[in-house]
Amino acid sequence: MDRRKERRLNLELPVRIWGVDRMARPFAEIVRVRNVSNGGAILIGVRSKVQTGELVDVQHGASRTQFRIVWINVSGEAGVQALASEQPLLGIGLPTIFNTVGTG
Repeated sequence: MDRRKERRLNLELPVRIWGVDRMARPFAEIVRVRNVSNGGAILIGVRSKVQTGELVDVQHGASRTQFRIVWINVSGEAGVQALASEQPLLGIGLPTIFNTVGTG
């Protein structure tokens, strides 16, 4: 069994998100992002009516990345997964130490 875990950088930053909600209406809003990793993040304070499977653009400064929403809860938190073809959210890849931890 492979016990590698993806480490996340625990920080909270304001980001701009935009996309199309479940009613096919465009939206844009400022939310916070935390638990950022090369594979995804958690968005906090999402007010738009988004649904799982939808794509959302996330921008922090000049860095812009597209994510797929994998879960959302009623308190406005959404788990997002980075698309394989996209650049890391913060504009640089996290060091490999943040990607894997040895087995044990």
